[in-house]
Amino acid sequence: MVIALKLLLLLLAGFTLPGELTAQNQDTYAFTNVTVIPMDTERTLPGHTVVVRDGVITQIGPTATTPAPDDVTVIPGDGRYLLPGLAEMHAHVPPGQDPPREDIEETLFLYLAGGITTIRGMLGAPYQLELREELRRGEVPGPHFYVGAPSLNANTAPTPEAADSLVRAHAEAGYDFLKIHPGVPLDAWDRMVEVAREVGITFGGHVPADVGIHHAIETGMATIDHLDGFVQATRIEGLAFGERTAMYRATDPDKLDALTRKIADHGTWLVPTQYLWNHLNGYVDPDSILAKPEFRYISPQQRENYRARAERNRQNPEITPESHEAHAEMRQEFLAAAHRNGAPILMGTDSPQLFNVPGFALHRELPLMVDAGMSPYEVLVSGTREVARYVEESLGQPGNFGTVTVGNRADLILLGGDPLADIDALRRLEGVMVEGRWIDGQTISNRLEEIAARHAQGG
Repeated sequence: MVIALKLLLLLLAGFTLPGELTAQNQDTYAFTNVTVIPMDTERTLPGHTVVVRDGVITQIGPTATTPAPDDVTVIPGDGRYLLPGLAEMHAHVPPGQDPPREDIEETLFLYLAGGITTIRGMLGAPYQLELREELRRGEVPGPHFYVGAPSLNANTAPTPEAADSLVRAHAEAGYDFLKIHPGVPLDAWDRMVEVAREVGITFGGHVPADVGIHHAIETGMATIDHLDGFVQATRIEGLAFGERTAMYRATDPDKLDALTRKIADHGTWLVPTQYLWNHLNGYVDPDSILAKPEFRYISPQQRENYRARAERNRQNPEITPESHEAHAEMRQEFLAAAHRNGAPILMGTDSPQLFNVPGFALHRELPLMVDAGMSPYEVLVSGTREVARYVEESLGQPGNFGTVTVGNRADLILLGGDPLADIDALRRLEGVMVEGRWIDGQTISNRLEEIAARHAQGG
């Protein structure tokens, strides 16, 4: 029964299944009388038609003078908003060499259900290289996938020689970029940088303590995730790293401004992941968080893992309600300075880490970006146009997405409200399109209910 329902939902979503999952159909669609948010500048185009053929946007114009072609499926846009799909730039898919296929497909669909049409995977495995190609061929519903390599860290790259070998192997395997975890020594880092430049692959992630954020920036780190390295570089001179609340409240504003201006000058992207880190270092009530509706879509075991982590924090005498508040305020101060000084910012959450359900966590993250001083439009830029620029400039791949423009691939979301007026309108998803493959809101809801039912049964 479950398998039959799954096949029906895939068929409704425009997928064909002759025996095994095969490529999705790329039909021709026309969104009519829709308000387009093109994301090339801060503007809207009310009453427009957008035609999509073979996965590409082929026509945009006022509905009154742009009739839908005869051979298209019309998607009425009255009262709705059409804009580029969003990106999750610090994403994870199930780890390991051969995770259950159902877990993989569920995770990918949860991203889609959040309006995410692009993900950057931050802990690679060989199976993900083939998964990336399956997604590009449309053989499984999910976002475009840029795959980070298995990480360079204290264990995998403890010496320059190990770093050299690993960089060459990852580039040869076809990973899109290198993922950095803590612990890489300075000499191994410098060799990594040298070889990465030689073979033409970029790197991003954590800032190893031996390297420090200034050297990471100067040697060309493409993305600094989690605002890593900010605390160490911005404390008041002479302050010992002792009691947490005092440490979190001891930012030197001049150091912070200098650091964020340097990041802007070097064009290093930041992926803040504020929501996650408020929990990782936070004093929170797990029951109130796990009561949120999105936790129906993950397993009971995962929910209990989250609960246990939060309880360990609450039992740690160094983590208090006061330290929680000070830590959250400090991170918002970091993000506000980065934005104020022009550092480029990319949207991301580090899902499915602590209390982060893929797709849904993004809508917990984005209000924090607004609270740090970013306008809704600037938040949207961080997950659309700026992502395309990162892909083109850092990964050396086509950046033909991120704006509603003729010739771009049709990665689009249809909303029931205006996200430029209220960022929470992004939750009012009425459909998502990945490279011209359309999944309507009812199909998304049905699939989510199937996922919830599986986990209600302990699956």
